[in-house]
Amino acid sequence: MGMMTSPLDTTSLPLPLLRRGKVRDVYDLGDRLLIVASDRLSAFDVVLPTAIPDKGKILTQAALFWFDLTKNVVPNHLITADFNAIQASMPKGVHLDKSFFDGRMMLVHKAKRIDAECVARAYLAGSGWKEYKATGKVVGHSLPAGLKEADKLPEPIFTPATKADEGHDENISREKLAEMVGTDLAKELERLTISVFNLASTHLAKRQLILADTKFEFGYINGELCLIDEILTPDSSRVWEKKDWKPGKTPDGFDKQFVRDWLERSGWNKRAPAPALPADVVDGTLSRYRDFLAKVTQ
Repeated sequence: MGMMTSPLDTTSLPLPLLRRGKVRDVYDLGDRLLIVASDRLSAFDVVLPTAIPDKGKILTQAALFWFDLTKNVVPNHLITADFNAIQASMPKGVHLDKSFFDGRMMLVHKAKRIDAECVARAYLAGSGWKEYKATGKVVGHSLPAGLKEADKLPEPIFTPATKADEGHDENISREKLAEMVGTDLAKELERLTISVFNLASTHLAKRQLILADTKFEFGYINGELCLIDEILTPDSSRVWEKKDWKPGKTPDGFDKQFVRDWLERSGWNKRAPAPALPADVVDGTLSRYRDFLAKVTQ
């Protein structure tokens, strides 16, 4: 990864900006997209004022690893992440600063995005645990009585959500997803989500890590269903160390929970603007992200 650089909070390339997401700036190159992962951090669907140095590079390297590992289960939108290849594909007169952009860019095929988050859960944590405590269910799935926080579920479950570029993603039932996209596609999204989840879980288990939950996005490229955006990073996944896990308490993970916990304690009302993060929270977050990449790719 090299020396830590100043955080990249935003980009302003002389290219058509398709969208500025919570973390990624996406530029439109016709039938392709340039995705640049910034160092922005969001929590509770609000972009925080404090960026995490090198976070975008770590997210990109993790996504590239997983895209390669899962490509035989489901294809993905990646063309290349090589800096020189991306620079060579730029329109005339567009020069990318290697010191800023190397390691945090992906050139991808433009997909027709399916507007749903495809979430898989294997443990009771986060919003799933809160819903189970209240109703005994998680997004329409009936679960055994008496489960504790962070308990392992009998099997991984598929809990889709609406996709929001800004604002809050809303959990929806599988029936609602079928209404939105059609029954056959809903079934195929569930099958692929659980298949990729199980492959990733097996890989992580060999490294004494637990994949508690994650989310995927899919789209069509030339009529073929593909994984898009990013996959299995600390921004989209809850990953725990096996040694830290026991039912009754959600263990510290490599995800954003460390930041969420600090924000909960800060008394913030979860509306923009969010408070700035202190240096120890920034450092702690960065060390978790780096640790994640090292452990996953070893």
